[in-house]
Amino acid sequence: MGEPTMINAVTPKPHRRGNVQSLSFDVGLLVIIASLLVIGLLMVYSASWDVSLSAYASENYIFLRQVLWVVLGIVGAAVLSFFDYHRFRRWVVPMMLGVILMLLAVLVIREVRYNSSRALVEGSVQPAEFAKLVSILYISVWLTNKKDMLKDFKNYLLPLSFGTGFVVALILAQPDLSAGLTVLVLGILLLFLAGGDWKHIAIVVLVGVLGFFLLINVMPTGKIRFAQYISGLENPTESSYHIRRTYEAIIKGGVFGVGLGKANTKFTGLPLPHTDSIFAVLAEETGIVGAMLVIGLYALLIWRGLKIARNAPDQLGSLLAFGLTGWIVIEAMINVWVIVGLLPFAGNALPFISAGGSSMVTSLAAVGIIMNVARQGLSGAASERSNTSATVDLRRRDWRRSVSGADRYGETE
Repeated sequence: MGEPTMINAVTPKPHRRGNVQSLSFDVGLLVIIASLLVIGLLMVYSASWDVSLSAYASENYIFLRQVLWVVLGIVGAAVLSFFDYHRFRRWVVPMMLGVILMLLAVLVIREVRYNSSRALVEGSVQPAEFAKLVSILYISVWLTNKKDMLKDFKNYLLPLSFGTGFVVALILAQPDLSAGLTVLVLGILLLFLAGGDWKHIAIVVLVGVLGFFLLINVMPTGKIRFAQYISGLENPTESSYHIRRTYEAIIKGGVFGVGLGKANTKFTGLPLPHTDSIFAVLAEETGIVGAMLVIGLYALLIWRGLKIARNAPDQLGSLLAFGLTGWIVIEAMINVWVIVGLLPFAGNALPFISAGGSSMVTSLAAVGIIMNVARQGLSGAASERSNTSATVDLRRRDWRRSVSGADRYGETE
């Protein structure tokens, strides 16, 4: 007998950074996002037709605009899934400058909506949403490019803190406390993931916490919302009007809901039913079952994002996948926790579900970048990972160290 024939033996091709050889996609991530988008369109149509009719004399206006944003977001995500994420090293500084100009324009134009000036073009563009996305790109690129200076506070952390802190300050000036806090939290998580010095991380956390409580006491809106939040924790009947109405919607929904399109809280005073409060409408119409399904999809998104981060071919890919996934999930957590009274009212959109162009387009852009990291990890990094440990390994206790050891990936500036 001769030598046994090896079937399906494939000689691995060397992975070239920036040259994605495979058309593979992360099917699990696609299914999760597609499911959230379908649910979102159904809920936007159900929650918005009355508002749309009264504001625009057309019951389909808001829904059709949302369809447009979804289509534009999907196109953008498709393009970014083929755009080598390493190229952001060249473009991230101009992108950051563009975001800063947009945030300054918000403060100069002062287009006030819902007691704050957060938007441009009659509310169609919210620069803070773009600032979150670009800040993650900027921080990830900075941490990767300066990886040899992790312990150098003056030349590493201080410039990063000033750059990111300036963006956070502009967001807070709108005022948008939750968006500024989101950028700060993600920056700390990425610094931790990159292997930053514990003392430096502690300093950033301390400054952030002190600044947060200072702002709550200085900003009238923050002070009122925090006081209402504390009152609501002590006695739910003393919660803000908004939260009392969300409680009403959730209670009416029960286990299985009243049926799609049959909720009446959205007609009787529930504020912003198609945007900030859409989770309450979903809970009323689909019940605890539907609400838990959506929460489960976000949990699956965490799983897929962390898996992609762990399998990324280099540190930059890991930081981007982790940071962008973390951003989307944090936004979802804040929205849900606000609706059930676990956090003060924040005004965050529910990613992929709430009506809104800026949130939808930037969230899908983040998915496109994550998909590109996944594709590069699938296309040629398998042979590379066979000789090195995974970039992010949450199963280990020393996974921070595995990320910070970026020299193993042969990254170049």
